Amino acid sequence: MSEQEVHPRRRISRPAVVKGLLVVALVMSILGGLRLVTLLASSSASPRAVPVGTTLLTYRGHSSSVTAVAWSPDGRSIASASGDRTVRVWDAGTGATLLTYRGHSNEVTAVAWSPDSRHIASGSRDGTVQVWDAGSGQRQLTYLGSVHSYGVFAVAWSPDGTHIASGSADSTVQVWDVGTGRTLLIYRGHRGTVHAVAWSPDGTRIASASNDGTVQVWDAQMGRTFLIYRGHHFHVTAVAWPPDGKHIASASEDGTVQVWDAVTGSILLTYRSLAGAVSSVAWSPNGKYIASGNEGTGVSVDVWDAATGTTSLGYLRHAGAVFSVAWSPDSTRVASGGEDMTVQVWQAT
Repeated sequence: MSEQEVHPRRRISRPAVVKGLLVVALVMSILGGLRLVTLLASSSASPRAVPVGTTLLTYRGHSSSVTAVAWSPDGRSIASASGDRTVRVWDAGTGATLLTYRGHSNEVTAVAWSPDSRHIASGSRDGTVQVWDAGSGQRQLTYLGSVHSYGVFAVAWSPDGTHIASGSADSTVQVWDVGTGRTLLIYRGHRGTVHAVAWSPDGTRIASASNDGTVQVWDAQMGRTFLIYRGHHFHVTAVAWPPDGKHIASASEDGTVQVWDAVTGSILLTYRSLAGAVSSVAWSPNGKYIASGNEGTGVSVDVWDAATGTTSLGYLRHAGAVFSVAWSPDSTRVASGGEDMTVQVWQAT
């Protein structure tokens, strides 16, 4: 018998080769997937935390004091108004300027985004409210009112985006249709400049704050006054509702922020600033915290527990009075603007 016959050479069939290669590929794929899952799990288990109080960016696009700041509802952009007569729209993550609006002829004092993030309303000492496209800057409407005879200091969109309330040095709040500019209601309850207006989350009530030392809560359709809050001893500068609409926070030049029942007016707590007059107040979207901006020296912005009044953070980085504060939609960051011509975005919670 030949050697070839004693030790026959085994031949592996093509189907067997293909099968083997598929098995190896499958094993490698499973191992690779397990490695990827492990890496992702490790990454999510130990996120890189940003310390509270950390300044994330400083926006320096204005040439005069920043009078108002507003975060877009989608969280992507910030609009800031200034004594330089402009509103600037910029990227909330990078600080890159996206648009400069130059439609006003005097200091811009108020700014607010529509609920769908598509439009911006800006109020000015020129006596107008202008509504314009947040992407292109194209003006949609100029509201002269019935008429706001002096400067406009506050603007707020209704939750459904169909109406705007604007407060003025003429002591009125005017509610009007965004589409047509038609005046629907003029509220005349105040005896001084109206510095702030805010709609309740359900859109049925408006709270307005004034130099007359009061906050007034009234029906957004008929103008009937529900409540006049007189807890402050000096000008009331700002007002904010929590998401549940049960309470109101009001800030004053008397150095306090007061939190009170929106129906009865009974006071729940008084937060006393150590830095003098309080110029601005904002309730976090999750309802847990309040940020209040100060006009005096020392702490620029206080962040505190809305239920207890316990201070969680004092932000110190502004070189001058802070005129406006706004929370990011996810309740983690605050944008603050003021006398030093900057807007600072920082980690708040």
